Amino acid sequence: MHPAASIIVFTTLSGAGFGLIGFAGLGLLDPGRPTIAAIGLVALALTVAGLLSSTLHLGHPERAWRALSQWRSSWLSREGILAIVTLMVFVIYTGIWFLTGFRASAAGYAITVLAAVTVYATAMIYGSLKTVPRWHTILTPLCYLAFGAAGGGLLAALISTMTGDFQQSVATAALMLLVVAWAAKSAWWARASRAGLASAGSTPETATGLGGLGKVRLLEAPHTSPNYLMKEMVHRIGRKHAGILRMIALVLGGALPALLTLVAILASGGWLLLLVATLSHFAGVLAERWLFFAEAEHMVSLYYGHR
Repeated sequence: MHPAASIIVFTTLSGAGFGLIGFAGLGLLDPGRPTIAAIGLVALALTVAGLLSSTLHLGHPERAWRALSQWRSSWLSREGILAIVTLMVFVIYTGIWFLTGFRASAAGYAITVLAAVTVYATAMIYGSLKTVPRWHTILTPLCYLAFGAAGGGLLAALISTMTGDFQQSVATAALMLLVVAWAAKSAWWARASRAGLASAGSTPETATGLGGLGKVRLLEAPHTSPNYLMKEMVHRIGRKHAGILRMIALVLGGALPALLTLVAILASGGWLLLLVATLSHFAGVLAERWLFFAEAEHMVSLYYGHR
């Protein structure tokens, strides 16, 4: 699949933004007004920026609102509706908390659930596609949820440290979520290496229905120039390059942030450590998301000679 920059940015930013919203809903953060205001502004900035970025991938971004009407059958539509509802409730929740100092715990827990369901819906846009065997697994939404929670945890720990007191429990939760996220991703990668098109029973022979005549191969390209399907759903990346990028993603997104967060926990603070950990994590997740799309094989590629 073509790794569109707008979708990579969307899934990375919105995932971390909703993860931060989830942490705010749990009430684990410093209740001071500076922290509440910073959490609210950063979470809204990330989620809105991510959602706006996703519209750039549409042929007609001005018609994006029409996607909301297909909620019965489209995970994209469900994700859009859930995102709007979550953000509206979050604004009311943080607004009351900021102005009165009262945190409605029941509303907070509901927001955490809404944020998790929104990220799940985002993941299922890809995880529900049987035409892409690598994506069609429960590990896909698990990875999205874990990465969103880990990114949100790092942001929560960073903002709390910069605006109030260091929250050791939040930093510890972020560290644990980093381990969970990359363990899930490692399992996802292990499965992906075995989940090619052939493993799903799809070959050029089954795609064309000519298997009874023998092995099918492409004699001549069906187009004189690449069409939309070839641009969006047929992308190839060498194993060597994929391996290097996986290592970069793992080191920047997992190992380095985990080490820096652990040092911050042992030192009982250190906003600079958490800042570098958060930025490094974002860089690693961007690389991971690029690979998520670049390594995916869509069944339509079988019609263009991919085996």
